[in-house]
Amino acid sequence: MNRDNAVSRRELLKRLGMAGAAAFALPGFGRVLAFQRDMLKTAISAAVLSASEAATLAAICARIIPSDDSGPGAAEARAAEYIDRALGGWLAPSRDAYTTGLAAINDAARARSGQRFVDLPPVQQDAVLETIAETPFFALVRAHTLQGTFCDPAYGGNANFVGWDLIGYPGVRLNVTPADQRMAAPAKPIRRSAYDYAMFAMGAPHAH
Repeated sequence: MNRDNAVSRRELLKRLGMAGAAAFALPGFGRVLAFQRDMLKTAISAAVLSASEAATLAAICARIIPSDDSGPGAAEARAAEYIDRALGGWLAPSRDAYTTGLAAINDAARARSGQRFVDLPPVQQDAVLETIAETPFFALVRAHTLQGTFCDPAYGGNANFVGWDLIGYPGVRLNVTPADQRMAAPAKPIRRSAYDYAMFAMGAPHAH
């Protein structure tokens, strides 16, 4: 996870942001949000990880999307908290994978340096993560870190919209003007959850 990798990752995140913004303009997006709104009712639960597991997860997330000169990362977005709470809800089927995977990462850290993962400096943490970069667990935690960093804040991640700011996503728009479509200038950010709009709020009828 050297500087070149960080630069390419930032470019990828920017592309993800543009793709996400385009998705909000697609026909039927209201139905997607309605479905997600229903999932939200059971998505957020109390934290389920132990204190040690939560600390390890937070350190991993912080290295997957690190805070740097480009701005805040997964730590500020509280991606680990999003995962922890979701493991008591819609991510519950992944709970055992996290128990095993987090323990394995600490075992790898101790085998390498005699210390827990959270006690290692960032460079050594990256070295440990490189050893498991091709494993199913790393793919799982990476995907969930992305979710927690860039999701709608209603799901418990993307605190203070730092994920949307990072990729330049302007926010949910119910009306896209011709000027917006031309994209001649960056759209003015709207920092509201989709569920702050009456048509997508909890208890609102489904959009068809």
